[in-house]
Amino acid sequence: MPAITRKNILEKFRKMIAGGVPIVGGGAGTGLSAKAEEAGGIDLIIIYNSGRYRMAGRGSAAGLLAYGNANEIVKEMAYEVLPVVKKTPVLAGVNGTDPFVIMPLLLAELKTMGFSGVQNFPTIGLFDGQMRQSFEETGMGFGLEVDMIAEAHKLDLLTTPYVFNPDEARAMTKAGADIVVAHMGVTTGGSIGATSAKSLDDCVTEIDAIAAAARSVRKDVILLCHGGPISMPDDARYILERCKGLHGFYGASSMERLPAEAAIARQTADFKAVTLEHRTQKWEPVLGKSDAQTKRQSGAIAKKKKG
Repeated sequence: MPAITRKNILEKFRKMIAGGVPIVGGGAGTGLSAKAEEAGGIDLIIIYNSGRYRMAGRGSAAGLLAYGNANEIVKEMAYEVLPVVKKTPVLAGVNGTDPFVIMPLLLAELKTMGFSGVQNFPTIGLFDGQMRQSFEETGMGFGLEVDMIAEAHKLDLLTTPYVFNPDEARAMTKAGADIVVAHMGVTTGGSIGATSAKSLDDCVTEIDAIAAAARSVRKDVILLCHGGPISMPDDARYILERCKGLHGFYGASSMERLPAEAAIARQTADFKAVTLEHRTQKWEPVLGKSDAQTKRQSGAIAKKKKG
């Protein structure tokens, strides 16, 4: 599917916002996930390396570690996802801190492949403490992700960066971000989700601060929320009802991993609940008997059942 223009995407989203309709985006780690999300009416599909890991039964945080080249994995996944998506904008997760890419060339290649926009993932924003300080001090900081978003904006790609605090929200909005996604941490729940997270009320406070910071730069910036304890539709509803000017939700694990885990487990349990007909006697051929003896044994058992 060819890329959908940034102008057309934003026009659609502005109409949705005016009509009070939430914008919903979702990660797709497989072609099947993308097809199912599109069938459900999703507004944006994003593919990045964590999708491959979570749909292989590993935690999404695997996408932050050196298990593969994140940008190359996204290009590989494109050949699985892009051909099956018919009308929904597909965005690429881009590792903006990768020191071995020429960023304008990579972004131009992604646009040519059919991506309509980009998001910053893997992101340094998910690191804190000493590790975050080390990245920042050694030339692999969040600022490179801001630069990537600015470069994508120059190419007229839709930009939907993750941010983790008000300062990052301001920086990304100045760089031209169309949609700022307030990231509340790795999604909780399921068999491989995080178990420690802030509360939904904590998220309301943080999202409001991020939204205010982004709007201090540009009033028309679109705001979505993602991650942490916001893992199910009721969680998203709780946040959307309480956050000022929040326009929707972006789910990754919550959009494909958690539903798949529940549906497959339930379907398997339903099959296991199917019972066999009651047998009054079980017959098994006795090794070493002749065919004639086996037939006689079979006939005798059948007769007994009729009697």
